[in-house]
Amino acid sequence: MKKILLLIVSCLAISLYSCKTPTVIDGSNAYTTFETECLGVELDGTQTLRAWGTGKNKGDAIDQAKKNAVRDVIFKGITSGSSECNKRPLIFEVNAQEKYEYYFNAFFADGGEYKKYVDLGDEKRTSRIKASNNTQEAWSVVVRVHRAELKTRLIQDNIIKP
Repeated sequence: MKKILLLIVSCLAISLYSCKTPTVIDGSNAYTTFETECLGVELDGTQTLRAWGTGKNKGDAIDQAKKNAVRDVIFKGITSGSSECNKRPLIFEVNAQEKYEYYFNAFFADGGEYKKYVDLGDEKRTSRIKASNNTQEAWSVVVRVHRAELKTRLIQDNIIKP
């Protein structure tokens, strides 16, 4: 009976330990999540965020990270990191991304309108995650999302109500 209990506890410990996948960030071992996190809010109302993206090269990964940052502000809200950012998403409607799929497909297309509401800011800070997959690179990037302007745009386009 003790052997069975020891086996169960060992399996449980191994499964809990393996939940987080170790990654290498800038040459150091660290655990990380790929959740967009708040770094602060500027005086003009923009939110400074660290966002993650993957792509076949650095440029594609950074563009994907920008899209992820804007999408998280619109649909999820920013709950990780500093408490300064507005945790509430711009759109509360359930399945809004699917309901307005025609709009958001064009909005988030390569070279789409989302680029007007996100920039790399002054520092242009990026970090690379060394991925085990040779075809994809993962990068984090510090961006500024113009939340107020984005909200105004969604109101003008009748996606959300004032």
